[in-house]
Amino acid sequence: MSKAIEITDANFNDIINTDKPVLVDFWAEWCGPCKMIGPLVEEIAGEYEGKAVVGKVDVDANHEISAKYGIRSIPTLLFFRNGEIVDKQIGAVPKNVLAQKLDAQMSEQS
Repeated sequence: MSKAIEITDANFNDIINTDKPVLVDFWAEWCGPCKMIGPLVEEIAGEYEGKAVVGKVDVDANHEISAKYGIRSIPTLLFFRNGEIVDKQIGAVPKNVLAQKLDAQMSEQS
């Protein structure tokens, strides 16, 4: 089963510039709600393998991306298409909310 990709300041642009929908989870080790949503993001990574790109950014280790996108509260999940933000979710939510947002990106794409 696929796991979420570890995204860093160095590989961020390479990962988001794809024709597939991209879900990026901005998180930190010390963040309680991040620990709740983390396993859901991993499940989505497996379920959407080949259809979407799912990755995680540790905000403590990757200040550049976090600053670029104005991440002030975590978890923040950004949805990209062709390198552009098309949707966002702040805070922990049920898995189906994230899946619906990804599905919406996939239906717009076709």
